[in-house]
Amino acid sequence: MGTAGGTFLSIVPNLSSHDIAKTVILATVGAVVSFTISLLLKILNKKHKK
Repeated sequence: MGTAGGTFLSIVPNLSSHDIAKTVILATVGAVVSFTISLLLKILNKKHKK
């Protein structure tokens, strides 16, 4: 907790709102792509087992 907290507190002042928005958008896109690929693989796996 100490190391992570120190790292976080040293990064926060250097972030701009633009960087935070970019990070949120990239995280959202990554989550959606990951979910979609997982869903497609699950469907393909079910079809393959039949």
